[in-house]
Amino acid sequence: MRVDAQRNYERVLEAATAAFAQEGPEASLNDIARRAGVGPGTLYRRFPNRQALQAAVLRERIEALCGHAEALSSTEPTTALTDWLRALLVHARTDHGLGGAVLAGPVDLDFDCQLAIHRSGAALLARAQRTGGIRADIAVDDVIQLVVGIALAARHGSDPDQPDRLLGLVMEALRCPSE
Repeated sequence: MRVDAQRNYERVLEAATAAFAQEGPEASLNDIARRAGVGPGTLYRRFPNRQALQAAVLRERIEALCGHAEALSSTEPTTALTDWLRALLVHARTDHGLGGAVLAGPVDLDFDCQLAIHRSGAALLARAQRTGGIRADIAVDDVIQLVVGIALAARHGSDPDQPDRLLGLVMEALRCPSE
């Protein structure tokens, strides 16, 4: 890809990420092009339809989330798990239906979002369990579901601190009991 084309691609993805986070997956594509400082033709040459743009944004967000998990490999295991689950919570709270919009259609991501999240979480959870910080009877699918549940429950709440408090309660429940 030419340098200017790569720069435009990145600007469109950045603008789309912000627009989808603010307005949901139905954000105006013309508005996204304007925010990116490109014409609609530039946007449509790289992303032939809304779903292709949504898929690119979702993939970038999931790859960043999984990259964050890898970056935590030298952090104390329970702290690393907590930090990553907080990032997952932010991701889930700012999704605004983007994942569902992408996965509902025929776009081939060539990337399994759920598997990528599962693998990242499983690696962090296993590490925390091996060191005795997290109970051994906890499954990664349960932890991910709890975080997604917090995101959904807090979506319409008026208390901005509630999601972090709820995640704190979940982390307390996951920890090995003190002897």
